[in-house]
Amino acid sequence: MDKLLSGRRFLVVEDEILVLMMIEDMLGDLGCESVTSAGTVGQAIALIEGQIFEAAMLDMNLDGDDSNTVADALAERGVPFIYSTGNSDRDMREGFSNRAVLRKPFSFDELTTKLARLLAPDRGNKSLKRTSGLQ
Repeated sequence: MDKLLSGRRFLVVEDEILVLMMIEDMLGDLGCESVTSAGTVGQAIALIEGQIFEAAMLDMNLDGDDSNTVADALAERGVPFIYSTGNSDRDMREGFSNRAVLRKPFSFDELTTKLARLLAPDRGNKSLKRTSGLQ
């Protein structure tokens, strides 16, 4: 049976190295083909402009900078994403309050549940069906 993320390209935007390593391990266990990471808004934007991702996880606060620009870039390209944060609901940006949020610290099971909902086939997300484009 295929794993949840088999063959998928995933972007993780996270500035805390230990959290990033944990997320990369979890995504690998879920079968992710490629995990690319960014620790700053600038790095994330450059990656989004140069590569195609099928899903992403986005920390709301990147070393004191909010990640709104990154959320906009992902949304503009139709890349589904979830937030990973220690922030509260009141910190959610208008227009993105319907996004799934993983509260730090989170478990493997919580991540799996959120990603299964995010990537459910009935969502009809075109970005999950792309097979060509920038590599």
